[in-house]
Amino acid sequence: MDRSALDSSLDIEREVGLSSEAATAHFGAALAGCLLKANAPIAVVYLHGDLGAGKTTLVRSILRGLGHEGSVKSPTYTLVEEYDLPNLKVYHFDLYRLADPEELEFMGMRDFLDPNLVQAERVLCFVEWPEKGGALLTSPHVALTMNIVGESRRCSVAANSTMQVHPSNRYEAQHETEKTSELFST
Repeated sequence: MDRSALDSSLDIEREVGLSSEAATAHFGAALAGCLLKANAPIAVVYLHGDLGAGKTTLVRSILRGLGHEGSVKSPTYTLVEEYDLPNLKVYHFDLYRLADPEELEFMGMRDFLDPNLVQAERVLCFVEWPEKGGALLTSPHVALTMNIVGESRRCSVAANSTMQVHPSNRYEAQHETEKTSELFST
């Protein structure tokens, strides 16, 4: 399935330069704050990008921003990693190894996204390689596309305005003298 079809419900877009791992950590922490403030019992975040583009690193930064202090593993082989935070259940999916979207049915993807089955006040789902899930996935609230640019990364951010997560041109992530602008704030 085409990425633009997956992300067609998203109507706010920004691009963020991430010149270092520290800049990614600042970006992830800021995005975590916005996701917490968003008015949605279940929020789905798609992560697009080539292998090694930094998708899992960004999820790790967001989880740290949400208060998770334990390890954050890539779910490449397990397909899903689960994190329990106060009043929040976080699922991190990596669909890279799926051979067929129907495999989502076997792993119970619908159950992860059903608020009646999840024992948490709120649910946050990160999905790497969502194009592998095809039409079986729900539409995202936020889509992040990581691109490698030389030695740094660029993250294109698209959000659904109905989720009440709003981009701003005012945020600056700092790493020594480097600055990254255009990040999410509410």
